[in-house]
Amino acid sequence: MHWILLIIAGLFEVVFATCLGKAKESTGTEATYWYIGFFVALVVSMLLLIKATQQLPIGTAYAVWTGIGAVGTVLLGILVFKEPATFWRLFFIGTLISSIVGLKIVSH
Repeated sequence: MHWILLIIAGLFEVVFATCLGKAKESTGTEATYWYIGFFVALVVSMLLLIKATQQLPIGTAYAVWTGIGAVGTVLLGILVFKEPATFWRLFFIGTLISSIVGLKIVSH
């Protein structure tokens, strides 16, 4: 159950990073809404991370949380913000995913 909470927390990290990116592109009331979304997603992500670390090792949980956030944010950057999808970017995203899976496998 704590691994599921950690994965959801990582997904909310992607949401708050995306909201931050969209707020940067927006102005006025629209930017305000994106900042509110950022704050809500940040709070949810942190609360779920806190709950997950009650049973999982902090080093592993934090690495997995940031890894999910990094991979998800890069992928959304490519899909939503039209960032380049070069071979090396995708290669290192793959190695990051492998590392996250590896941490899950060796953690108890």
